[in-house]
Amino acid sequence: MGFSCGIVGLPNVGKSTLFNAITQTNAAEAMNYPFCTIEPNVGRIGVPDPRLFKLAEIARSEKIIPTQIEIVDIAGLVKGASKGEGLGNQFLGHIRSIDAILHIARCFDSSDITHVNGTVNPIRDIEIVETELMLSDLESLKKKSDGIARKNNPDLLVEKNFLKKAIDWLEQGEMLSKLPISEEERIFADSMQLITRKPVLYVCNVSESDVVSGNGYTKQVEEFAKSKNTSTVIISAAIESEIALIQDANEKQEYIESLGLQESGLARVVRGGYDLLGLITFFTVGPQEAHAWTTRLGSKAPTAAGVIHSDFERGFICAETISCSDYITYKGESGAKSAGKMRLEGKDYVVDDGDVFHFRFNV
Repeated sequence: MGFSCGIVGLPNVGKSTLFNAITQTNAAEAMNYPFCTIEPNVGRIGVPDPRLFKLAEIARSEKIIPTQIEIVDIAGLVKGASKGEGLGNQFLGHIRSIDAILHIARCFDSSDITHVNGTVNPIRDIEIVETELMLSDLESLKKKSDGIARKNNPDLLVEKNFLKKAIDWLEQGEMLSKLPISEEERIFADSMQLITRKPVLYVCNVSESDVVSGNGYTKQVEEFAKSKNTSTVIISAAIESEIALIQDANEKQEYIESLGLQESGLARVVRGGYDLLGLITFFTVGPQEAHAWTTRLGSKAPTAAGVIHSDFERGFICAETISCSDYITYKGESGAKSAGKMRLEGKDYVVDDGDVFHFRFNV
């Protein structure tokens, strides 16, 4: 199990440049004019996790398989997108299928890269995009509401209540992610794939000189994100492009540290995305392969087992469990066992981030 993030924002904010860098491909055409990305580009990338490589080294694993995320590069939205401006309807449709939104905000000045609105103003840009997302959801909700009203079915009370609340909420200029709803309403809302219910991470794209400390623009976005109860990540798409060209892992890390950073922008975006969606990583480790897997925070052991194979969940007996830190400290499974750090966990065990599992099952 992974997750999919859609990169959105106005044209020429650095979406395709970032996509090219983090997927290490040239699939997206990063050119200096709006709508150079006509179809969404989709890439699957391994999630960087230093723990996986330490585990593999200790177990002498032949293969290392990171958990993956899907990144969708969606063409730049403009004012009027919800009414079809700039191929907007097509692009808005692509956003409905993703799990989370990476909203790229341009936080750099450049006379070489034109801005669709003439000046750099990240809050204005963000609000233009989010207004179009809200208008698109509002249109969907009103169509659904009209259809249900014609049926005059008393069994659709939950749906009617949610639709009224959601329409009123959007008309007040609020994203649906902040709308309090019941569990029954949530199930119905999920079926509608409403864009503004998706969690958002604001990604500030800055020049190389501002990647460590940010700038005035990023501070504006940080304050804006706080008001929305979400967070921001500062990256430089230009730097990420350079990092992507370095093949040797040690050279790559040396280059990152020479910039005053501890990790790449990709790592920060991924961690932000994980936090956004409430995801955690667990591992299976052996001589054949060290494998990272993703499950949701709060998942129980059988659910995690089912991420690997449905038979593991169906016939779950127990999980031999070692924390990642104990596995590393005691140099592997044998050392952890000797130190009493291996536990047998049952069906009610809630998975911790970094757990190393060996699942016992019978089908």
